[in-house]
Order: sequence, then structure tokens, then C-alpha cells
Amino acid sequence: MKQSGFTLLEVLVAMLVLAIGLLGLAGLMASSMRNNLSASHRTQATWMAYDIVDRMRSNRAGAVTGGYATAMGTAATCSTAVPTGTVPAQDIAAWKNQLACSLPAGNGSIAVNTGTRVATIVIQWNDSRGTQDESTSTAMTTKTFKVETQL
Repeated sequence: MKQSGFTLLEVLVAMLVLAIGLLGLAGLMASSMRNNLSASHRTQATWMAYDIVDRMRSNRAGAVTGGYATAMGTAATCSTAVPTGTVPAQDIAAWKNQLACSLPAGNGSIAVNTGTRVATIVIQWNDSRGTQDESTSTAMTTKTFKVETQL
């Protein structure tokens, strides 16, 4: 008795196993890229927070009197315009522009306690491309980075 077609069945099962493995690999790559983008945004937020802290420390007199205090407001748009005004106003405008250029919907606020000389820097951005939640709620996709420092 001669059997035929058994090798074909083995090849089909091997192809199925290979296809499932490749689909798993593709999902892993997509997740890796999404998490890498989210980590990149957190790194940019960290750099931007320490950038404004350095600017405030270089103009300590303006910083401890509250000259750098600014609210979150609406996110700025990325611009090449050169800011004008006082040094704190220039620093804040340049910093907000960097946030808008570096982070999606990037925005920030600065609060200075003039009594204790503690500055609180808060940076927010839209992390909808970096989250695994498919929710369309902006509250779920907004990330916040906060730094408190002594001036």
C-alpha cells in the first residue's frame, strides 16, 4: 500500500508554525518601536526641563523673584522667530518653542516659590503613539514630567 500527500501535510504544518512565529515577531517589533518613541519623548522632556532650570540658574535674580513663572496654557507651535523682551521672557518663549518642536503637543509650566526658592517645572506632551491603550481619550495619552529644584 502506497501513501502519498503526507509530506505535503508536513510542509503545510511547518508553514503554519513559521507564519505564526513571523506574526509574533512583527507584533514584537511594532511594540518595540512604540515603546522606543515613548522613551525618546521622556528623554526630550527631561532635557527640556533641565534646560530651563539651567537658564533660571544663570539668571538667578530674575528666577527667585518669580520672573520665570508661567502657566501651562495652550501648546505653542514650532516657530523660527527670535523671542524679544526681558531675559526671562526670552528664555520662556525659547523654551516653549523647543517644547513645541521636540514633543507632540509639548507644553510646560513653571512655578517658583519665592520664599523657599523652589522651582517646579511641569512638562506635558501627547503620547498617543507611545501608549498601548487604543483609547481616544486625551487624558489617557497625556504624559507629564515634573521636576522640583532649589534655585
